[in-house]
Amino acid sequence: MSDAYVVGDPDGLTPLQAEIRDAVARELHAQFALRADRLELADLPEVAYQITLRVDGVLSSRRPTR
Repeated sequence: MSDAYVVGDPDGLTPLQAEIRDAVARELHAQFALRADRLELADLPEVAYQITLRVDGVLSSRRPTR
C-alpha cells in the first residue's frame, strides 16, 4: 500500500502520478477532438508521441534547476 493511499488520497496516486495521469487525459481529449472522436490505428504513433511530449513537459517542470 502506498503512503498516498494511507494519508487519504482516494485514488492512491502520488502527486507526480496524478499529474502524469492528468496530462495524458488532457492530450487524449485533445487528440479525440482533433480527430472527430475517432482514433484510427494509423493515428496511434502520433498520439503516443504527443502524449510523450506532455509527460516530458510534466517531468521537465519538476526537475530541479542547477
